[in-house]
Amino acid sequence: MSKAKPKKKKFFNYIVKFWLLYVLGLGLLVVFFYGVANEWFGPMPGFAELENPKSNLASEVYSADGKLLGTYFLENRSNVTYREISPYLIDALIAIEDVRFEKHSGIDQRALGRVIYGLATGKHKGGGSTITQQLAKNLFPRGRLNKLQLVLRKFQEWITAVKLERYYSKEEIIAMYLNTVFFGHNAYGIKSAARTFFNKTPDSLNLQEAALMAGVVNAPTRYSPVLHPETSLKRRNLVLAQMYKYGFIDSYTYDSVSRLPLGVSHYTMQSHNTGEARYFREYLRGIMKKWCKNHFKPDGTPYNLYKDGLRIYTTIDSRMQRYAEEAVREHLSQDLQPAFYKHWEGYTYAPFDFDGTPEEVKEKVDQIMKQAMRRSERFRKMRKAGIPEDSIYMSFYKPAKMVVFSWDGPVDTVMTPYDSIRYYKFFLQAGLMSMEPSTGFVRAYVGGNDYRFFKYDHVTQAKRQVGSTFKPFLYTLAMQEGEYSPCYKVPNISYSVKLPDGTYWTPENADSRRIGEEVTLKWALANSNNWISAWLIDRFTPRSVIQMARKMGVTSDIPEVPAIALGTPDLSLYEMVGALNTISNKGVHIEPVFITRIEDKNGNVLEKTAPKKNIAMSEVTAYKMVKLMEGVVESGTGIRLRYKYGYNNPIAGKTGTTQNQSDGWFMGLVPKLTTGVWVGAEDRSVHFRSIRLGQGANMALPVWAIYMKKIYNDPSLGISMEDDFAKPLKNVDIEFDCEKYDQMHHSGSQTDAEEEEF
Repeated sequence: MSKAKPKKKKFFNYIVKFWLLYVLGLGLLVVFFYGVANEWFGPMPGFAELENPKSNLASEVYSADGKLLGTYFLENRSNVTYREISPYLIDALIAIEDVRFEKHSGIDQRALGRVIYGLATGKHKGGGSTITQQLAKNLFPRGRLNKLQLVLRKFQEWITAVKLERYYSKEEIIAMYLNTVFFGHNAYGIKSAARTFFNKTPDSLNLQEAALMAGVVNAPTRYSPVLHPETSLKRRNLVLAQMYKYGFIDSYTYDSVSRLPLGVSHYTMQSHNTGEARYFREYLRGIMKKWCKNHFKPDGTPYNLYKDGLRIYTTIDSRMQRYAEEAVREHLSQDLQPAFYKHWEGYTYAPFDFDGTPEEVKEKVDQIMKQAMRRSERFRKMRKAGIPEDSIYMSFYKPAKMVVFSWDGPVDTVMTPYDSIRYYKFFLQAGLMSMEPSTGFVRAYVGGNDYRFFKYDHVTQAKRQVGSTFKPFLYTLAMQEGEYSPCYKVPNISYSVKLPDGTYWTPENADSRRIGEEVTLKWALANSNNWISAWLIDRFTPRSVIQMARKMGVTSDIPEVPAIALGTPDLSLYEMVGALNTISNKGVHIEPVFITRIEDKNGNVLEKTAPKKNIAMSEVTAYKMVKLMEGVVESGTGIRLRYKYGYNNPIAGKTGTTQNQSDGWFMGLVPKLTTGVWVGAEDRSVHFRSIRLGQGANMALPVWAIYMKKIYNDPSLGISMEDDFAKPLKNVDIEFDCEKYDQMHHSGSQTDAEEEEF
């Protein structure tokens, strides 16, 4: 009996020690978690940080019709709400990552127990992190940590997960998770991922797409449908199997969907070179960078275009933008560029057109090519690296793999950098800008053929000689200041203008029709008659014409010489469209508008834009100019809009062709839209050698015609061929029908009518 008591006492002591150790351990654990939560072992995210987690959000550019045109980003990330996510994706994510998501409070004890058991037995059966824990990890990245710090950070993430569950609903947590997770291929967050892989919005993802996205998040590179399609397919089907296992889909759905391909044919990795309206977005980037420098967040720091998730709502209409890009592509790729190649076929120094002996031409071409090499990115980088110039030039003659532009799509090829420069010199470029007369809203903006290969913007950056498209400024002044009407007659004879030095400027006139007769101003403008332009500028002076151009929005330098009457100034397409829009807008100049409003990431309006306006001319003068410019289409250099393209609606227009046919212009005005088109090559020495092929009516006008046909065929745009220019509110006692003054108005063939002075 005496031996039994010590055994019972010993057993009792073990029990006491066990419970003491248990309580002590539990107490230490409580103290430890208390210490972690109270930042004894390092900082923890507070409520403010959980409310506003620090992540780089892309600024988004939206069209007027609500379409996302593109983004500016360091990380291609944009947030969505729970309602903007496909229900399939929610189910797929829960099935594969955290099936008890709706039941736990941030930490899943069963999953945690499974992990501990796996570590103890070596039978690992999956991770134990919940979606909420993964969100905590994504919101506050670990960085470089040692093993001890890593263990500590894991506990911190547990506590953060519990805080997240306390502060946010389950719907908000899953949306936040999908906004923060990386899907690979430069896609941060589900909005970017859906656009990258499927060119869709997150709410439109179908079952198989949702399962693929839910599977990718675990290992974006390993399960990439682009890099490893077979592995990705197995992973997607595993997600589908989990969805079936947990009752999200039935067996029939699983069997049928698991047989489908990955469906990533629309995959495009998002970058600043991709998306819609790329030239416009690049121009907008410059505007927004200046805006950000002068606008500040609540904390006093300036906004960052690449991190702060601004939402920029623009005036661009995605449908009209698409039509504009299609029109440029259609005319240049199918008609103009093939004609240009054929035109220069067999010429040694094509496409450069210089006068002189073969040796002199070769020297001029070599100068252009050398200048192009010096302007290239290759030259700049090699020069910066300290490589001698001789070695740099030699590198241009060594074959290399490269991707070059073609109208049929990018081409992988091997050629020397020198040959690639010569290859690109052959391409004709185009610019198009289209705006609404009354609002100033710019609806379409095409700066070139393809921003990936041609960065130079021919809407706002380029300034080219405008040719006869400058003449409306001169005629506007005549209509405004002189007692003239479109039917006013002037003798069609050569005129000379006396210059300040006592010499005379006498322009030539290529049009031999009606020499010596009296012609109307409407006929003279319609046929780009230079003699009548000389007569007008002699009466009103170059300075007065420049002042009128300034009132209409032209800001570039214009030399105060009589030759401006023929269009010698170098102006941008942006200036020309904005200025001639004044005529459509009843004499009120309105500065082109690109942005309607700017919001922060939470939807708070930071700025609304108001158009800048000024009265440039009377309403009557503007209407006179409409009638004058209608003559260009009725019987002048723009007549092919009638006989070739079948337009019988009211159109006011003006073609322009510059010296040697280096630039082709067409400015087309209809009641609800003002559109300008420029076509030419990078170098002014590259052009058609004949006026028939190189005039604005052949180079630029067809782009306008194709563009407007697409617009008229889209009733949703509200632009109809039935629209007419509004007459002035006051009665206008002017006779606009000049036929009784000029019975010969329609004389001459269509081809003769199109021949244009330059």
